[in-house]
Amino acid sequence: MYALVEIKGKQYKAETGSTLKVDKFDRGAGEAVEFASVMLVHDEQGTRVGQPYLPGVTLKGVIQEHGRDRKIRVFKYKKRKNYRRTRGHRRHFTLIKVQEIAGL
Repeated sequence: MYALVEIKGKQYKAETGSTLKVDKFDRGAGEAVEFASVMLVHDEQGTRVGQPYLPGVTLKGVIQEHGRDRKIRVFKYKKRKNYRRTRGHRRHFTLIKVQEIAGL
């Protein structure tokens, strides 16, 4: 069984026991989170699609840790003008362990 859930404007495929890598939350590690923005559920009874969300279905999980991704290098260059700029960026993320998809 899996569900498609919207978290901070992005869509993720979640299964019970899986880990989601989402944009940073302002909560501490070990805290429980619950998302009511479940868009689709697929299980043994079939597939149910919300418009846009399924009423009464929630995704429950626990925040495991916070971290930063690998560095992404952004390079700007203009030929024959001696113009070169390099910048780096590391995205902050939160790992969420999915415990259950409730309300089925």
